[in-house]
This record gives sequence, structure tokens and C-alpha cells, in this order.
Amino acid sequence: MRSESSLYPRAILPRLEEALEDSPVVLIHGPRQCGKTTLAREAGSSRGHHYISFDDDNHRAAAEADPIGLVDSFPERVVLDEVQRVPGLFTALKMAVDRDRRPGRFLLTGSANVLLLPRLGDSLAGRMEILRLHPLSSAEFGRRQSDLLVSLFAGTPPDSAGQAGSRLGEGLAEMLASGGYPAAHARATARRRATWYRDFIETLVQRDVREMSRISSLDALPRLLSLAAAHTATLLNVADLAAPFQLSRPTIRDYLTLLRRIFLVDELPAWHHNRLKRLVKTPKIHLGDSGLATALLGLTPEALWRDRTAFGRILETAVFQELRRLASAEEEPVYFHHLRDKDGAEVDIVMECGGRVVGVEVKAAATVTARDFSGLRKLAAVESDRFALGVVFFDGESSLTFGDRMVAVPFRELFS
Repeated sequence: MRSESSLYPRAILPRLEEALEDSPVVLIHGPRQCGKTTLAREAGSSRGHHYISFDDDNHRAAAEADPIGLVDSFPERVVLDEVQRVPGLFTALKMAVDRDRRPGRFLLTGSANVLLLPRLGDSLAGRMEILRLHPLSSAEFGRRQSDLLVSLFAGTPPDSAGQAGSRLGEGLAEMLASGGYPAAHARATARRRATWYRDFIETLVQRDVREMSRISSLDALPRLLSLAAAHTATLLNVADLAAPFQLSRPTIRDYLTLLRRIFLVDELPAWHHNRLKRLVKTPKIHLGDSGLATALLGLTPEALWRDRTAFGRILETAVFQELRRLASAEEEPVYFHHLRDKDGAEVDIVMECGGRVVGVEVKAAATVTARDFSGLRKLAAVESDRFALGVVFFDGESSLTFGDRMVAVPFRELFS
């Protein structure tokens, strides 16, 4: 039986195959259950990679007892799954690579950012290429390629003028609650998907987090993650997150770092520019997946649709994560920020790539006005020649132009 994630073509596969052609070590990291193992095994099968998982107690024990001996016993090419469980193995891998730098020897997967592990033996700098795998994008669910980012940075957004389509309406809430994890998406009902997400969090906390960090209040993590879900797409305020707990702010900050390390929470840094002196420097907090956020808040799709505050925040998070998932397949890196100044001007997402800048606003409504572009116009004025496009995503029927390099684009162009 094929796994759920193998049913969907992964957009980063060409980048992975390219990396295996010239890098001795390639690491695919991302959250558990996003499809890393399936992708690694499928990419490695045609190259003769042998598969070893460190979720297996015997392999993990061998790596901890004699990492050099284990690496020396490996076949010519090998997939090493869940390497974050044996951080001491990296020194042995470095020694093996320095003896033989043939490309594609070691294909690793990790459900935590291994470079942040306190017991990491070696970073394999200069020897390892790192690829981030996210949960599925809407394009991957649709089994198609998306050139949306390319067109945005080229200043030519999808042109649906005169080709009106239907609004997504309450279907947006259903989509947000489904999220991007293949196993959750395979569940037949919203209730079953929410159950999967809750079990997913429980397993992560009891297994991965317990292994990675000896924290004193393990039961606080699910509660903190639920609180983070309620604050998704807002400025990070550690004091607000710490308020319900009998824990210090530094401790809560450490816990957030741990949640970032296992890819459940992201921080979107503030954009900066030397021509703007009154910028807010605080990052935004985003949950790693809209389905995860919805389940943590205990909302059905119907309840999410009615709760316009939660809906708007989770929708902004979904747009941010969708754009990041599309960006992971691009050859050039795309850098993400948000903009807010002390006069109240803001842009939800600022993307930079190849010397070009795109600003994105998210509006949970079916209508757009010129006022919705005020922050984007400020960004355009500052960036001048680098500014490619200002986009307001909304739940409309067709694209609308609001002046030079300003356009409103229906959500269906992103979430089709």
C-alpha cells in the first residue's frame, strides 16, 4: 500500500535530485508526517540507496555505541532517517565524507532542525546541502506545478479579469481546517482530521520533545502551542504567552524556541530599510500549519467561519505558509518578512528574491478598496525600482487593478 504523501508529487524533488548530483550529504528536514521519509526513499531508490531508520532501537543503539564503526559499515549509498535522534553520528559522517567526497553518498532526514541540537557532533559545513520540506501545498494537493511566485516577482500576476470564477466562501474555512499534512488530509471528515492533529501533537510532545530537551513542565507545551495558535499572525508578545503559566518569560521563550526547532511554530522577522526610521522590529508568530492551528483551537470549519478574528488570523498564516511552500521549490532563495511602522502602516508579508520585492496583504473578505493598498504603496515608494508588485489576496471573483503595480488577486489563484 502506498503512503498518502507518495500520492502527491513534491515540488522540491528537482532540487533534491540536483543536490544529490554534487553534494556528499543532503539533509531533508521538516516536521514529522510531512512526507520526508517517502520523498527520501523514492529519490534514493533509483540511485541504490540502502534505507536505515533511527526510529529503530537497534540502529539507534549501534549509532550511540560506535558511530564510526556503524558509518564504516554502511553500503556505498544510504538513506539515514530521523538523524536528529543520533546527533553524535555527525562527526563520524564528517570523517567518512572527508575520506570520500563522492556526491549523493548520504541522504538524511530530520524531524528537527539538527543544526540547533545541543549535542550535535559536527555541522558538516561545506559538505551538506539542506532542503526544507513543508506539509503539502495546494499545488501539490492538486498534483500540478505552480508558477505563481515567478509571475509575482516578474510583476505579472494571474490575469483573471473578464474570467470571473466563483468565490471560495465557506470552502476557505474547510481548506484551512484540513491543513497540509497528508495523513490528516486523507481522513474523511473534519472531525477525524482534528483528531489526527490532536494525536499528532500528543505524540510529538511525549516522544520527540522529551528526547530533545529535559524541560521541567512538559504538560505546558501543548497549552503553550494552543495559545500560540490563538495568537498566530500577530506580533510576538512573550509576556502575553507567559501570562497563563507559572513560568518565567525566559522559560516561555526557550519553549517557543523548542517548538520552532521541531517546525511547529515559525517567527516572521520584521522587514528593515534604512530609509524608514520608525519600523517596528518585533517578529510575527505563525503556526506551522493552518489545520494544526484550527485543531488546537478546537474549532470546526463552521465555527472557524463564524469566528472572524480567528478566521482572519489563520487565513493570513495559511497564505504565508502556502507562499513559503511554493518558495521551497524555487532555485533562488526567497526571504520572508513583515512590515509595520509606528504610524500604523503595515504589510502582512514582504518577499525578496533576486533583488526584487513583492508585498502581500491578506483580506478575509470579498471586496477590496484603495485603502487596503496603503501599506503596499508605502513599501513601493521606499523600494522604488526593486518593487515588483503589491498584492492583496481576497475572496473575490476576478483580479482587479488598483494602479501601478498594485493588484487584488482572488484566493483561488493561490489555493486552487
